[in-house]
Amino acid sequence: MNQSKNNVASYAIIGFGKIGQALARAFARKNIEVSVATTRKPESFAPAAAAIGPEIIPTTLAEAVKADIIFLAVRFASHPDVAKVLPTWQGKTIVDVTNAYGVPAEQMEGLPSAQFVAQAFTGGKLVKGFNHLGAAILDQDPAVHGGKRVVFLASDDEGAATEIGALAEKLGFAPIQLGGLSEGGLLVQARGNNWGHLIFKDLIRFN
Repeated sequence: MNQSKNNVASYAIIGFGKIGQALARAFARKNIEVSVATTRKPESFAPAAAAIGPEIIPTTLAEAVKADIIFLAVRFASHPDVAKVLPTWQGKTIVDVTNAYGVPAEQMEGLPSAQFVAQAFTGGKLVKGFNHLGAAILDQDPAVHGGKRVVFLASDDEGAATEIGALAEKLGFAPIQLGGLSEGGLLVQARGNNWGHLIFKDLIRFN
């Protein structure tokens, strides 16, 4: 696992709309500190962060990208702007929570959206995940009737997938690994005007 100086991985969420705030609540429920950033000044969304909990740290984009694990919770069209913040993403794991619904395949060079996003984050390890649930569902406690809410993960880097799977469990979710981005990952990626077959499926695992 990528680790910061105190031997614990550091986390950040880029984007603080409904999905970003739902992710922040997941961290707050488990008392895990996470930085949050947008293209706006931190003071503009500091009250919303404070309302979620003291673990949610509003910061600048330049500071947030110093984290080991970064949740990309921006609009799909905004991902290149985030990618430009660092010349290399070496040593970082990016969790792609974007959805490219309505984006023509030719705009993505025919690639699955997550592979297209991965190209922008040079040197980083990308995991597609946490994107198949709507914000209202993701916002809820993942502990449901004695089970855990499922999150699907896909990556071309097995180590990164394992790393984010462990984090998902720490946050109270039940991770299910789908394999590579262009294999099982297609089940949780929008293609043009079509949603992947697992998108919006709210599943609970009991075991």
